[in-house]
Amino acid sequence: MKVLCIIPARYASTRLPGKPLRDIAGKPMIVRVYERALRARLVQDVVVATDDERIRAAVEAHGGRAAMTRADHATGTDRLAEVAARMTDYDLIINVQGDEPLIEPSVIDALVEPFLADETLTMATAKTEITDGAEQENPNNVKVITDKSGNALYFSRARIPYARVPGAKVYKHIGIYAYRRDFLLTYARMVQTPLELSESLEQLRAIENGYRIRVIETNAVFIGVDTEEDLIAVNEVYRKNAAD
Repeated sequence: MKVLCIIPARYASTRLPGKPLRDIAGKPMIVRVYERALRARLVQDVVVATDDERIRAAVEAHGGRAAMTRADHATGTDRLAEVAARMTDYDLIINVQGDEPLIEPSVIDALVEPFLADETLTMATAKTEITDGAEQENPNNVKVITDKSGNALYFSRARIPYARVPGAKVYKHIGIYAYRRDFLLTYARMVQTPLELSESLEQLRAIENGYRIRVIETNAVFIGVDTEEDLIAVNEVYRKNAAD
């Protein structure tokens, strides 16, 4: 199985303008994400998908690979599908967000492994347990519940499951995805669905159309960069790791 990691990246950001090019320990953030994805042992290639020449130039200046896309894509998945449609040699596509400079290569590999064991699987993603009560209620943290086989039953911004009887764990969805290439191209052409529009969660489109999404569990720490505070926190992690 040939695996391609695609990192969608656009320059515009309402809370952090020019986010992909913001500095993290001496390199643009998008380069940091690229370098970490490249360390995944089950990935054969990594490419940044962007509509901005500044991002392309930054990636290539550090020895990376970038593919230019149209500027009118509504979602990162659409941008991903445009690049995947051109790159016909790959069986599996991993979608790594361009604002996750602490992405663990082992998590990328863990997403690939279920596809090696199940040839009928079309899509996978990740989750991590939330123990803080306020974070469980925070609608910015997307929650996920799964069946006994680890397949997603539902994703929601609300707290799920409802705690009428306490004891069930609450899991945060981590926005990293793996798709079989053919399914990704089909998925990108699907019409938006009612639950997807209600929750503003694109992955519900797959569930509403009857597709399984395998959800792996991870203890890895993710710090997505959306604000100046996030940027400071990530830079501190890089400085500490360099010191160690």
